[in-house]
Amino acid sequence: MAYQEMATALLALIIGLDPLAAGVARADAPDTPAPGAPGKDQQYLPADKAGLLTAAGTRSKVWVTLARGGGGSEIFYPDLGTPSARALQFVVAASSGPAVRAPEPVTEMVGDRSLSYRQTFTDPAGKWRLVTDYTVDPEAAVLLVKVRFTGEGHRLYTIYDPALNNSRGGDSGRTEGDALIATDGPVTSALVSSPPLLATSSGYAGVSDGWTDLLADGRMDWHYTSAKPGSLVQTAEVASTATLALGFGPAALTDASTVLKKGFDRVRGSYARGWEGYLNSVNRPPAGADRRLWNASAMLLAASEDKTHRGAYIAAPAAPWAFGRDDPSGPYHLVWARDLYQIATGLWAAGDRAGAVRALDYLFGTQQKDDGSFPQNSRLDGTPVWEGLQLDEVALPIVLAYQLGGTSQWPGVKKAADFLTDYDGAPFSPQDRWENQAGYSPATIAAGIAGLVCASAIALASSDTASAERYLSTADQWRANVKKWTVTSTGPYSDKPYFLRLTKDGQPDAGTAYDIGDSGPAGVDQRRVVDPGFLELVRLGVLPARDPVVTDSLDVVDEQLGVPVRGGMYWYRASFDGYGEKADGSQWDFPLPAGSRITRGRLWPLLNGERGEYAIAAGSPREGREQLAMMARAAGPSLVLPEQVWDKEPPYRTAGTPTTSATPLTWTHAQYLRLAANVAAGRILEQPKVVHDRYAEALITPSR
Repeated sequence: MAYQEMATALLALIIGLDPLAAGVARADAPDTPAPGAPGKDQQYLPADKAGLLTAAGTRSKVWVTLARGGGGSEIFYPDLGTPSARALQFVVAASSGPAVRAPEPVTEMVGDRSLSYRQTFTDPAGKWRLVTDYTVDPEAAVLLVKVRFTGEGHRLYTIYDPALNNSRGGDSGRTEGDALIATDGPVTSALVSSPPLLATSSGYAGVSDGWTDLLADGRMDWHYTSAKPGSLVQTAEVASTATLALGFGPAALTDASTVLKKGFDRVRGSYARGWEGYLNSVNRPPAGADRRLWNASAMLLAASEDKTHRGAYIAAPAAPWAFGRDDPSGPYHLVWARDLYQIATGLWAAGDRAGAVRALDYLFGTQQKDDGSFPQNSRLDGTPVWEGLQLDEVALPIVLAYQLGGTSQWPGVKKAADFLTDYDGAPFSPQDRWENQAGYSPATIAAGIAGLVCASAIALASSDTASAERYLSTADQWRANVKKWTVTSTGPYSDKPYFLRLTKDGQPDAGTAYDIGDSGPAGVDQRRVVDPGFLELVRLGVLPARDPVVTDSLDVVDEQLGVPVRGGMYWYRASFDGYGEKADGSQWDFPLPAGSRITRGRLWPLLNGERGEYAIAAGSPREGREQLAMMARAAGPSLVLPEQVWDKEPPYRTAGTPTTSATPLTWTHAQYLRLAANVAAGRILEQPKVVHDRYAEALITPSR
């Protein structure tokens, strides 16, 4: 027996445990397979993450999310599109009575120049306290958790739920020495500890797992040494002061053991220096920005880039609502052309031009070869997933190419611009930026106009005068008609003309009806549906900020979509939106019957960023700063920004705090960086000058 195993066995005898129960694999110990295969499938944990860890370099290909409810949630390996663990959580048990799930902790970012986190769990009765610190080794795919537990008469357990190779139901497990090993095809994980784990077991979810065991009577009665493929859950008793190492890969056990020997403080120091180096390479927080949130936003964007497919930044490291059940790959784990534009401009605003250029190269590297459009979304390797077409996702990569001086992208720019000019019915788009409606959308048309004007500039720089003229001609036509297609004078919300979310037929004064989708009402007059997307016309330089229809439309949006919250206002993304939790707080689902009103979209902090950019364009820097502060209020002590925050509708949670939507959402963090940089500069930095110079002074008078 090795020295470490002897020490574990001695410790087990001192506290009255059987050596085998303590995790020591004796040569003569019989295998005890877990019963109940394959166990119950479990959805991924809620999408409102409290943190994201990964090393700043590219050698350690593991990403760790922290659950707002405590412990680790999805862990990605070997790329950001492949969850390989569902959870790493903690359970506390007294000497008698059932165990308890550790209550929701306070999660905070440790310092402000590293993606390092601490979770503090406190027993409501004051009988115990648990502090966990998290870090990742920069040289290996290994997570370290430093555990400090105090509570006389209580024991601490960790429950690890692997989902190796993005499969929640095909993992096999075993105890090997004092390690817990899980395997699914080519992917292996290993959980070890210093001092060694005191007891181990591998079982099946809902049948023979640690939750079922411990929550029954507070004792770890099951010590199964192996489990065949199924919904594997592994359980271990942990010393009150310990460091856990969870490794992934072909040499998971060797890597985890090697990193464990380095010690937590040494690894965290190396990890922190990596992020310190990254922040030293980008811009300092500008005046007016929350320094910690600026740094966190820059790091979270950088952490959302895959380390194999460079330039592939995902929408969020989470699987919101039903997506965590029915779509294991998760649409938020995909790359979206529109989100990637937002992320790239956020990186650019933060001073990470290299990251923005990688995003641009990724976009044109995954452009559709047959027609020049871009996938609605794609896997990290560029393989298209959903088959929808959104014209803003075709146009915005062109704008990004112009902003980054991308004349080298001219062949791809030309294909995309030709697609826009040749697409039958354009600027009518099969989907708008919220994914679920077709029509003439002000936001989409703004992107199209800006894309074509930027394409014209790149064409001229590439000596293609004919293409340049054709693109400008189309852009001018769209700009001259955008109000004709999308502004109503007969709507119910104002006696003055105002922008609609979209029109189905380019006739905004007609009462054309459509179903909202996502359980929203059916047969709604299009004149009753508004959103703030028309602000893209100002941000991109297509209309001046003081255009009277723009200012009148803001009044309508504030009245119809604004919700006063904590000294400011947040906005719904559109009228009657259903993309959010049900009234009782349970998850959005699909399919949802039209008109059922089962679910309700909540408030979107990224819209505060868009409103703040408008305010800057309108000459109101004070309002820009106020909107920046409202965005910051949506972040908790762990400095992650959500997709949505609660409103004042049922379930009456604290208004302005994150819902269970995707958190952190990269678009929101990118918008924060952009607005902060724009506030400091006093202008919209990402606005294409060539578009502003052509249109913002209304040199071409709209038809209406």
